[in-house]
Amino acid sequence: MALPAVLEQSLRLPLVAAPMFLVSNPQLVLACCNGGIVGSFPALNQRDSGGFADWLLQIKQGLNATAAPYAVNLIVHATNPRLQADLAICVEQQVPIVITSLGAVKEVVDAVHSYGGLVFHDVTTRRHAEKAAEASVDGLIAVAAGAGGHAGTWSPFALIAEIRQFFDKTLLLAGSLNHGHEILAAQLLGADLAYMGTRLIATQQSAAPAAYKQMLLEAQAADIIHTPAVSGVPASFMRQSLEQAGYDLKQLTHKGELNYGEKLKPMDDEAKAWKTVWSAGQGVGSIHEELSVADLIARLDHEYRVALSHSQRLHQRWPR
Repeated sequence: MALPAVLEQSLRLPLVAAPMFLVSNPQLVLACCNGGIVGSFPALNQRDSGGFADWLLQIKQGLNATAAPYAVNLIVHATNPRLQADLAICVEQQVPIVITSLGAVKEVVDAVHSYGGLVFHDVTTRRHAEKAAEASVDGLIAVAAGAGGHAGTWSPFALIAEIRQFFDKTLLLAGSLNHGHEILAAQLLGADLAYMGTRLIATQQSAAPAAYKQMLLEAQAADIIHTPAVSGVPASFMRQSLEQAGYDLKQLTHKGELNYGEKLKPMDDEAKAWKTVWSAGQGVGSIHEELSVADLIARLDHEYRVALSHSQRLHQRWPR
C-alpha cells in the first residue's frame, strides 16, 4: 500500500480534498495544495473548456514550491459532451491527478498515463471497483455510506475490506470525515488516504453561497437524505434545501434524469440539481464553524498527531 512518489514526498497530511460541483474553485484548490493536502475541482465547474483551461493556468501559477499536487475531476459519462475536449486539456497541461467518476474507461486512463499522470476513480461497490481495477487506474476512492455527493450505501468496513482483497494500489476512503483522528481511522481500516468534502464547504475559500454554508452549520446527520431523484444518481442532500426547492420528500425514491449536457447551460438556466439543492454528508453534525483552509488544515494536523500518540498508548496498553 505504498503511495505514489508525487504524494509521498509532498503531503503534510494523508488527505485529498474532494472535487465538489459548484463549490470547488481555484482559491480552494490553491489553499489546499499550498497547505499540504491535495486540492481538486470538477472540470464542469467552469462553463466551457476554455474557462477550464484558464483555471488550470491560474492554479499552476499560484502553487508554491512545496505545494501538494492538484487534481481535476472528469465525468466519464456518455451525456458529458465535454469529456474529450477536457481530457485533451488535461493531457496538454499534464494535470498531476485526474479523478474519474461515472465510468472507468481504459482509454481515459491511458491518456493520463501517457504523460505520467495518476488516475483515481470513484467507486461505491465491489463491482465498480473491480471494473476500475481492470482499467488500470492508479487508485480507488471508496465512497462509503455517509458521504456527500454521489455517495454509496456500504459500510466503510465492508467496502475497504472487499476492495483490499484484490486491489493493492492507492486506496482512499470517503464518508463523514471531518477530524484528524478520522483520517487516522481511515488508514487503520486499510486506506492510504482520506477523502474529505463536506467539511471544506464551510471554509472561507469555497464558492458555496453563504446560505449554503449556514444551512450546513445548522444541519445534523438526520437531515441528510440519500436519493437518486435530483440528479439521476443516488446522492446525499440536505433535507432543508430539498424542501426549499419544492421536492416532495415522499417522492424522493423516483429517479431523476442523468444528463451532464444539461449542466452546461448558462448559470441562469442551471437545473435545480446542485445549484439550489445542496449536498452534504452525514458528518454535518460535527461542523460548527466556518474556517480558513489554513486554519482547518492546522487543526486537522494537530488532531492527527494527537491520535497517533493515542494509538501508541493503546499499543502499550495492549502489547502482544
